[in-house]
Amino acid sequence: MKRVVLYTQKKCPNCDAAKRYLDEKKIPYRLCSVNEPRGSKELAAIGGRGVPTLKIGDQVLRGFSIKSFENMYRD
Repeated sequence: MKRVVLYTQKKCPNCDAAKRYLDEKKIPYRLCSVNEPRGSKELAAIGGRGVPTLKIGDQVLRGFSIKSFENMYRD
């Protein structure tokens, strides 16, 4: 199983949708807020600029798409 990190910020409907999907599918993930200095630094380190961004194993998914997420998570 790949490790998942979800980069998010407050009041982001797409971030909330990603969290809801991961919770419903019982996929373990680490939530990382870009409102915190550490989260912002982590996101920049993987080349992310916006949220939601997911790090799935060693791959990065910018934005949230169920189909794209499932393809990256299963490969």
